[in-house]
Amino acid sequence: MAKIRIHQLARELGISNTELIELLRELGEEVKSHSSTIDEATAEAVRELVQERTGKVTGPQIVVLPRRALPPLELAERLKVDLGTIMSQLMKWGTIVPPTQPLDLEVIVKLVKELGYEFQFERDGGKQEEAKTAVETETAGVGVAVAGEESDAVETEEETAVAAVEEEVEEKPPEVKPERLRPRPPVITVMGHVDHGKTTLLDYIRKTNIAEREYGQITQHIGAYEVEWKGRTIVFIDTPGHEAFTALRARGAMVTDIVVLVVAADDGVMPQTVEAINHARAAGVPIIVAINKIDRPDANPDRVKVQLSELGLVPEEWGGETICVPISALKGQGVDELLEMILLVADLMELKADPQAPAWGYILEAKMDPKRGPMATVIVKQGTLRKGDWVVAGTTYGRIRLMTDWKGNEVKEAPPSKPVAILGLEELPDAGDKLEVVEDGKVAKEIAEQRAELKRLQQLQPTRRITLEDFFAQMQAGKVKELNLIVKADVQGSVDAITYALSRLEHPEVKINIIHKGVGDVSENDVMLAAASNAVILGFNVRVDPSGRRALQHEQVDVRLYRIIYELIDDVKKAIVGLLEPIRKEEILGVAEVRATFKTRFGIVAGCYVRSGRLVLNAPCRVIRNGQVVATTRIISLRHYTEDRTEIPEGMECGVGLEDFSAFEIGDLLEAFQVVEVQRSVEEIREKAPELVAAQQ
Repeated sequence: MAKIRIHQLARELGISNTELIELLRELGEEVKSHSSTIDEATAEAVRELVQERTGKVTGPQIVVLPRRALPPLELAERLKVDLGTIMSQLMKWGTIVPPTQPLDLEVIVKLVKELGYEFQFERDGGKQEEAKTAVETETAGVGVAVAGEESDAVETEEETAVAAVEEEVEEKPPEVKPERLRPRPPVITVMGHVDHGKTTLLDYIRKTNIAEREYGQITQHIGAYEVEWKGRTIVFIDTPGHEAFTALRARGAMVTDIVVLVVAADDGVMPQTVEAINHARAAGVPIIVAINKIDRPDANPDRVKVQLSELGLVPEEWGGETICVPISALKGQGVDELLEMILLVADLMELKADPQAPAWGYILEAKMDPKRGPMATVIVKQGTLRKGDWVVAGTTYGRIRLMTDWKGNEVKEAPPSKPVAILGLEELPDAGDKLEVVEDGKVAKEIAEQRAELKRLQQLQPTRRITLEDFFAQMQAGKVKELNLIVKADVQGSVDAITYALSRLEHPEVKINIIHKGVGDVSENDVMLAAASNAVILGFNVRVDPSGRRALQHEQVDVRLYRIIYELIDDVKKAIVGLLEPIRKEEILGVAEVRATFKTRFGIVAGCYVRSGRLVLNAPCRVIRNGQVVATTRIISLRHYTEDRTEIPEGMECGVGLEDFSAFEIGDLLEAFQVVEVQRSVEEIREKAPELVAAQQ
């Protein structure tokens, strides 16, 4: 009989675990904790008791799902559960993905059922299909390795903590309603090489939006600020660079809408410029290039455009899609045009949010104010954050006592895309934590405490890193379509040689994607980019520097170091082979002709003569009549006279019983077969011709 866990039934009934345990004890059932299981008959008795006492018809909560892949981050928002709940469940299944990587629909369905929900699919026009039955859901087929019933009965402490977090999150109304969507300001991050003018550009934009005297009085730094230009608002995130940008993204905090890449016209593309481009590309964020310092006598904007084109950022005026704006951040030349281009790209993106939805956003930064306590900067993504709201952010919580904008002015509410500094949290949250409004302080405290316990348990678990071997399991689950690599080497010649060798590798089912390459040791930036992009780092004649080693202590990244190039290439080839699904082909075992039928106490069996090959017990079998397949089933019994056999060879007579089929007719053919898997080999990987590689580059 099917089993159901206490916490799942409590969620379904809308009561606490403690209340449910008390009800079960009234019914004579002894259960120890929320992770205990009861049979369906007992669960139905509890449902009837709750309905009798409350008059409320019980049933599982139904969530509406779109017919498309969803990343864990969006799924957590739709289910109103913590992102850690989703990620922990995936990890228990052996699946490790970034919070922003889409999951296959089958995996989403499995997650939804695991968390105690029923579901409906969206139809065109906003209608939904009926929720699938449990049987349909379980047989839909999930491409991840899921533990069987025996292992399911034994829960670890971490699994118990995950269940506790998921069950106590209060239900909220649908988060976003299409009819309430309104345009929101774009959120911009400025990136680029050191000394190319990022800070000068940001300072100029700030000065043009407030009076000079007021500018000199500003002491509030909240990590972001708003710009009013031609009646519209643009939000700039004041980060140190792509390090903070990628650190936020690695934690699932997709804050930035557009990246402005600053490149000095007199200096051209530099190593940090390339890093910034690769980080922005890995995030899938549009890039606008600001070619700065055009007032310098040695400025050469065309040379910059050539260098950008070589990196795949072809300017619009050269037939590409990259907007390049020449500016002088020092003198303000071209800045208005840059702001205009930002708004143009934002309009094309149709950025919208629901101001009336339950408010949530991301922590940009946090610091301890010696007089007022923990202060955090929040950028609101959906809904409207208000003074007095109870909020949860990561493992801390609190009630918003004060909200200020970037100028230090107190505000009562913050709509979507607005950055504000808040006071009222009990402790400092981490950058990238999701901040959510909850019903009251009790709920906020419970959720924060459960998350803190879950975090503690997870820290006790051994660190699991994304490895080349992991890509095989992820490919089998439909997760990986390409192999992301970061290449670091001792000299540029080695980088070029490795990149060239990797670019020659070709297979129709797997794409190698070098998301970043550079000279020098493996750094913290490399580790953060790999963590955010689900990539593997390949190092040649380099080591991992101290900052990189520190980052590896808490980031799930595989770093492989080599001294011989062909060993590096061979490992990548083996990884590609691991990504390939085995070729499955069918082999005919034997064919038998039905010459008589017999009625037995077990059902109808066929008297057959094996015309070719052999019949094998438990082998798949087709029933062919007049050249048409009338059934595909399995051989469940084989007898030669009174003797049970596991195999009947050619030329012998036998009695055959098939699973769920007994409508035999004289002359039918029984075709036994097997499906064999042919493992893929390195020989399948082709190497492109050198001239083709040169043409593509």
